[in-house]
Amino acid sequence: MAISLRLHFSMASSLLFLLLHILFVHSSFAGDERLQRFNSSSMADWNVKNEHAVDNPEEIASLVDSSIRNSTERRNLGFFSCGTGNPIDDCWRCDPRWQLRRKHLANCGIGFGRNAVGGRDGRYYVVSDPGDDDPVNPRPGTLRHAVIQDRPLWIVFKRDMVITLKQELIMNSFKTIDGRGANVHIAYGACITIQFVTNVIIHGLHIHDCKPTGNAMVRSSPSHYGWRTMADGDGVSIFGSSHIWIDHNSLSSCADGLIDAVMGSTAITISNNYFTHHNEVILLGHSDSYVRDKQMQVTIAYNHFGEGLIQRMPRCRHGYFHVVNNDYTHWVMYAIGGSADPTINSQGNRYLAPANPFAKEVTKRVDTWNGEWKHWNWRSEGDLLLNGAYFTPSGAGAAASYARASSLGAKSSSLVGTITSSAGALSCRRGYRC
Repeated sequence: MAISLRLHFSMASSLLFLLLHILFVHSSFAGDERLQRFNSSSMADWNVKNEHAVDNPEEIASLVDSSIRNSTERRNLGFFSCGTGNPIDDCWRCDPRWQLRRKHLANCGIGFGRNAVGGRDGRYYVVSDPGDDDPVNPRPGTLRHAVIQDRPLWIVFKRDMVITLKQELIMNSFKTIDGRGANVHIAYGACITIQFVTNVIIHGLHIHDCKPTGNAMVRSSPSHYGWRTMADGDGVSIFGSSHIWIDHNSLSSCADGLIDAVMGSTAITISNNYFTHHNEVILLGHSDSYVRDKQMQVTIAYNHFGEGLIQRMPRCRHGYFHVVNNDYTHWVMYAIGGSADPTINSQGNRYLAPANPFAKEVTKRVDTWNGEWKHWNWRSEGDLLLNGAYFTPSGAGAAASYARASSLGAKSSSLVGTITSSAGALSCRRGYRC
């Protein structure tokens, strides 16, 4: 009996080893077209060449080593990983049933805004009406009616739509706006205001051509509406709010900033967005004299700063800012600026300078003389600086200061192209990986 059991165990072990070997070989080599071409051509000539001979043995050895290394890297990302190297996307985009598990997105945050749960603990709300006829008494089914509710909500869209807002869209706490599965534009009118609230996620929207609005009554909750003065026309305005995550949106061409965070806002992540065609892109910090912004912590990660941008990517005051693994392919004046002693931790970014020989510098200290800013803690670590780009560091490199400006581990700048390749609003289809 004992001998029989040992035989069965031995056979099972052998079969398991054979299966694992087949899986390893398949995963290591299936995606490598050059190696496949080598295999097919070698087999065709098998009978006319020495069985141990190859045209270029060093190349084949290199391909095998590369395939094994790539396979290992994919496994390190997790068993079901898509292998993009983008930890946010690898957390949810691999799942073809993402639309049935939308709220899993709330568990995928990174950086200082990673604890933003949005409407994860609430019900779904389906926006079916793109209208915004009455900002004081919004119709059920509209986006405005959804975002002002007092309870947590995960807001989705029934179909493609362009929403032109008459007045600012004033959000309430614990809301997610999730544009996946529809082509949703907030454009040609007012845009999004996140004011004195917490736990908001904005994902998968096209936000563009935002206009100044105001001097009107606007509702901010089921029980309150009030007079709003003129708004600047930002894409997303964040005032005195915390635990905010702005992810996978496409933003361009607004009257003022694309994203502004001011007045003591903190615990913010701005990730996977695609920014284009704009002057003053991101402002972080209200003014040099507004010292409450010293508590601000913002992560700028995996974004693509693309064509037609001029400056402020971001422009920082007072607080702690982690700029990590972003792709900067265009600026006219500068990429990262600041005043009032912000701590800026730039890690693993790719900075491609413009052709203009007078605009090669990544950094700009705004209206500040050298004797003052040389003490500010600004550092570049592992950044890829191309076409003459250069980063001017400063400060003594205080460990405590940079610890407060660190929110995740930076990946190699050589991976930035892959990590940011899907930046912006995604085209997600139900039943398929997004």
